[in-house]
Amino acid sequence: MFNIVLVEPEIPQNTGNIARTCAATGCALHLVRPLGFEVTDKYLKRAGLDYWSDVKIYYYDGIGELFEKFPLSRFFLYTTKGLKRYSDQKLEKGDFLVFGKETKGLPEELLKERKENCLRIPMVGETRSLNLSNSVAIAVYEGLRQQDFEGFKTEGQLHRLKWD
Repeated sequence: MFNIVLVEPEIPQNTGNIARTCAATGCALHLVRPLGFEVTDKYLKRAGLDYWSDVKIYYYDGIGELFEKFPLSRFFLYTTKGLKRYSDQKLEKGDFLVFGKETKGLPEELLKERKENCLRIPMVGETRSLNLSNSVAIAVYEGLRQQDFEGFKTEGQLHRLKWD
């Protein structure tokens, strides 16, 4: 489906939650080092518990390595500094959705280089940012909605509660 990129993630619980979202949606997870935790971290495993082995995970030593590996791909950078709303961008299967570290976001230089691909999730007031795992879920599910949830269970396949 989509490729989720975490650039230098710092909080293992967020990465674990994002791995779980990837498992539930068929997205691949790309982790750009340095990571702020060990991949064997108990918090990471706990957050993504039963799903960690169901996710395609790739590691890179820098964002440049990722860009070099996928030169023809589309990359969208999620940032509070984006001028375009995330919901106004038409996403396609295989797109890379890029998120920065929890404390600083993505590097300013990268945002300036790719300003036309910077997307923001609107917030009211002076809120600094949303939680990383929440932001990833918002972006992924907007992309899935645009794809009309192709490949997901249909209503006839879902188990419904009986209300009588």
